[in-house]
Amino acid sequence: MYFENPGRLNTEETVKLAIKTAVERKIKYIVVATSKGEVPTYLKNCGIKVIVVTHANGFAENGVQELSEEKRKELEEYGFVIYTSSHILSGAERSLSSKFGGILPVEIIANSLRMLGQGVKVGVEISTMALDGGVIPYGEDIIAISGTGRGADTAIIIRPSHGADILRTKVKEIICKPAEW
Repeated sequence: MYFENPGRLNTEETVKLAIKTAVERKIKYIVVATSKGEVPTYLKNCGIKVIVVTHANGFAENGVQELSEEKRKELEEYGFVIYTSSHILSGAERSLSSKFGGILPVEIIANSLRMLGQGVKVGVEISTMALDGGVIPYGEDIIAISGTGRGADTAIIIRPSHGADILRTKVKEIICKPAEW
């Protein structure tokens, strides 16, 4: 499915397609990106294990987590696992390239993935982060839901590898994404 425009207007359809695909393919895990906790609420009662990956602490403002404690508690009440860590496709490398100029290998990976859309890049990133954090199992296909800016407009079937072996990651199928971003 290709959406005409990117962004949050595709959230409900993206989540429906992801759940439908997970059920049809017997995929046990959905990993979803969030900053404010809006998209994961569409997944409550879906019958699939949901891992919510937040922005890293300090992403928007030093020392601050964008996902409020109230929203975190609400999502945990749905049975979701909330996971926060450094962004695997930027993290410390962005600090070095900002300070010294140039581009480093991990940023090349991130920018190459963005050729397929911001949501595909984020889907790979959150899947790797979740695997490295031990909240999804190694060697299984999962679905990653992410987006371009706010909301969700991208869902992929992916078999992530650990960050130390990220080039073995397999994006197996793009369920949906914007045609242009």
